[in-house]
Amino acid sequence: MPDTSSAPQSNVQAALYALAAFGIFSTHDVFIKILGAQYSTFQVLFFGALFSFPMITIILMRDAEPGTLRPRNPGWVALRSISGAMAALCAFYAFSTLPLAQVYAAIFAMPLLITVLAIPVLGETVRLRRGLAVLLGLCGVMVVLRPGAADFSLGHAAALVCAVAGALNSIVVRKLGTDERPVVMILYPMMTNFIVASIFLPFFYTPMPILHLGISAIVSAMALVAMFCLILAYQRGQAVLVAPMQYSQILWAILYGALFFGEYPDTLTYVGTGIIIASGLYILRRESNETVSSNRPVLRTRTRLGLPVSVRVGTLMKSGKESQE
Repeated sequence: MPDTSSAPQSNVQAALYALAAFGIFSTHDVFIKILGAQYSTFQVLFFGALFSFPMITIILMRDAEPGTLRPRNPGWVALRSISGAMAALCAFYAFSTLPLAQVYAAIFAMPLLITVLAIPVLGETVRLRRGLAVLLGLCGVMVVLRPGAADFSLGHAAALVCAVAGALNSIVVRKLGTDERPVVMILYPMMTNFIVASIFLPFFYTPMPILHLGISAIVSAMALVAMFCLILAYQRGQAVLVAPMQYSQILWAILYGALFFGEYPDTLTYVGTGIIIASGLYILRRESNETVSSNRPVLRTRTRLGLPVSVRVGTLMKSGKESQE
């Protein structure tokens, strides 16, 4: 009989690595918020992309697959790159203008949007239960934002656009599957972030002291460390166990918001966030059943929901496997 005694231990390790990853991501967002209060979103993204280049280059050098850097599906790769840049810009702006908990509440709607987009793009069949979960989750978003009852700012709009762009980005990655080399999936979005930020930087640039340049470098390093923790989590445990750990970010948002920014969300924000999380967890649970979903668009989104960056966990895992063959 196969030895299954190590399975519980592996699941515990996976959960701990995932919690560590999302804790690091949440700390990363605190630094983004601090920088965003003093510098434009384009400047924050520019230096984040700039300091990522040396680390990403090392990753790209591990890809031993022969071939060119020309994408086989240029249209889809372009859409992935543009949607990723849009999601990053909108998320950075939202973090700089809104309480952390409100940003997370809005971008946690991404699983709901992935489920909807999977219907036309992936041919996913969404039946009554998942459909109702999506509707309930969107109601939760309305509870948090309360259009008409509270001020709806540009930051709220940016958080919602981030969720939509992030969902589109994830669906495109699922659509491409293994058709593109991992190096292409990494390089083009990274270059898009850098180029978009470079175009607008001259209009918004403010000189940065060494301390803030150092924080920008730390932000880039933290994003990569967090993603490697996620890789370790997915290597040790099932996606249905690892993916829900992302919602632990709301706890960090409450803690960091109170400690550093004097942010105390109201009751309706907690209620709406709870509805969104419950809907997302239900969708993940339903997708874990092979008879319900063949594509599993949310469950296979092995990245940080709501805030895609140029390097995705799944792409790094593919690149690592190929470099070992």
